Amino acid sequence: MTDIAAQTALGDAPDDLVSAFQIEGLPVRGRAVRLGAAVDEVLTRHDYPEPVANLLGEACALAALVGSSLKFEGRLIVQAQGDGPVRYVVVDYDTSGALRGYCRFDPEEVAAVSEGFARPGAKTLLGGGTFVMTVDQGPDMDRYQGITPIEGETLALCAEQYFAQSEQTPTRVRLAVGQADSGEGLKWRAGGILIQAIAGDESRGETQEAWTHVQALFETTGEDELIDPTVPTTTLLWRLFNEDGVRLLEEKPLRAFCRCSEDRIGAVLGSFTAEEVAEMVEPDGKIHVTCEYCSRVYALEPTAAG
Repeated sequence: MTDIAAQTALGDAPDDLVSAFQIEGLPVRGRAVRLGAAVDEVLTRHDYPEPVANLLGEACALAALVGSSLKFEGRLIVQAQGDGPVRYVVVDYDTSGALRGYCRFDPEEVAAVSEGFARPGAKTLLGGGTFVMTVDQGPDMDRYQGITPIEGETLALCAEQYFAQSEQTPTRVRLAVGQADSGEGLKWRAGGILIQAIAGDESRGETQEAWTHVQALFETTGEDELIDPTVPTTTLLWRLFNEDGVRLLEEKPLRAFCRCSEDRIGAVLGSFTAEEVAEMVEPDGKIHVTCEYCSRVYALEPTAAG
């Protein structure tokens, strides 16, 4: 465990980390995430309009907050899909800390709902639909999937509703996305913080009063603090919870990474018939496949689909 008061004094502000923490003496735990280069890489792989990039950045931060709690090797997939201008947003987090994400959207519809002073949020962009979290423990285990309606204008509210319905765990989430200049021009950044109440038992007794107290402190979190490149997680947690005391339990590094490969693409093409493969061949004699996550283009010989 890390003494936050001591580390805050160092003034470092590392990015691409998700940190677990515990409020001292209170039945409340949490995690906080700072994303810099990793989220910038995910968001700049496609020419996303600003509201769409913001939505995908929120999903990246949320996937890191929730996925980092997994106690096994596997993946967490966060996605939301609806009938709005954004057809779906999906982020894939694996327990090595790798993140990848993608949004499918209609540019004209996004432009139409983006007119005005307020930036459109999740409900406006996604419309009516579902919010889904999927836990994948590998090929030898069944997937666990929780589904709730899209409710609230932010993905943070969707996540809170998910935990209330699917996990019956009191949870609060705050997410933020924006651009900042850390000396290399404007770059995308994302951040988030999640707190959860630990259920009462004979030893803890009633925990509602403590949960109400910590929520009041949590409400003071500013979105600017979550993405400020000069505010490390230790500083943020100290600002919020120093009166009660707070300790870091563990930190996990994060990175942008895509699992696409020529072998994977070839395996997918191998599921098509010879006639279907022949129709995919372009004038240069190759089959061109673009990964929707990272935009890498593969040029495969038709024989690779065998």
